[in-house]
Amino acid sequence: MDQLTALDVARQEFGRRLRAVGPGDWDRPTPCEGWNVRDLVVHVLVGDRMAALLVDGGSREEAEALFVDATLPDDVLGEFEAGADAQATAFAEPGAMDRITAHPAGDFPVPLLLGFRIGDFTVHAWDLARAIGADETLPEELVAHVWAGIEPLGPILANSGRFGDGASGAVAEQAPMQARLLDATGRRP
Repeated sequence: MDQLTALDVARQEFGRRLRAVGPGDWDRPTPCEGWNVRDLVVHVLVGDRMAALLVDGGSREEAEALFVDATLPDDVLGEFEAGADAQATAFAEPGAMDRITAHPAGDFPVPLLLGFRIGDFTVHAWDLARAIGADETLPEELVAHVWAGIEPLGPILANSGRFGDGASGAVAEQAPMQARLLDATGRRP
């Protein structure tokens, strides 16, 4: 699976769970410590807009400003589709993969940012499913794609503080890849 295909598949997985969110679900807790469904969705929506901005040459300051006072829009699904479209278009532009972005966490090559966005959609699709009681199963090929990028980063993820405690050490190498991916990203399914 190439990167742009993986982005589209991951987007569809997140979108499927987002469409299942009901009016009473926004305050439900998610596996992301301190985040409810509303917080998680705002994070993904702003992340899409930030990625598009950065790939198109936006500054670190402009990217950071997107998160200031970010709230859930009235048309959540419309904003999701528009932001995901903008992100996909930016990543697919000729020459985009040769650029370096001024991400708030550092200067990242666009292919690395694309990998982050694929992982974000994928893992947060699971988080959202868990929070609202929807289907938590992710496509095996997508999980394998994300795992290939995450597995070598295990110690970095654990020390970043963004993935809980990182891998628990309790998931066997023979466990299903989805279980290993979720565990590596601090989830305890």
